[in-house]
Amino acid sequence: MTNALILVDIQNDYFEGGKWPVAKMQQAGANAARLLADARGKHEMVVHVHHEMPEGGPFFVTGTPGAGINAAVAPKEGEATVLKHRPNSFLNTGLEALLRDKGIGSVTICGAMSQMCIDATARAARDMGFEVTVVEDACGAKDTAFGGVSVPAEQVHATIMGALNGSYAKVVTTDAYLGA
Repeated sequence: MTNALILVDIQNDYFEGGKWPVAKMQQAGANAARLLADARGKHEMVVHVHHEMPEGGPFFVTGTPGAGINAAVAPKEGEATVLKHRPNSFLNTGLEALLRDKGIGSVTICGAMSQMCIDATARAARDMGFEVTVVEDACGAKDTAFGGVSVPAEQVHATIMGALNGSYAKVVTTDAYLGA
């Protein structure tokens, strides 16, 4: 089965100093770079998904440095990029057609945020019939709160990965994925 690596929203605003820093994004970005090097070495399809918001948005504002894909995983010539405006990387984008045109049957997903775009993209991919692997330590989460309850990023991440594992995806670490 032909695989594609999908790097979701590994953009500057999610890193330290950005407008919307995500916990452990430096580590997630470094692990995503390892996955990217492996995919390139195997000549697998690579898709860089990035999110943009209009002027006045809280982060990823179109045309700003924060909306740029982080240098650690910068696209090379010939690698696909997909612009999205919603958490699900497939919604109103050409991602599904791009994968189907290349005969892709399985996808490996990494990026940010675990509780938003990774969750939405992994579920959508599985619902579309793709075999899905999520590399959890190449993903970053953010603290959240609801109903007066604050949830630290580490627990948000674990909850999402636990929910995805099995039904929607195979959830692994970078070392396990790379066979290290």
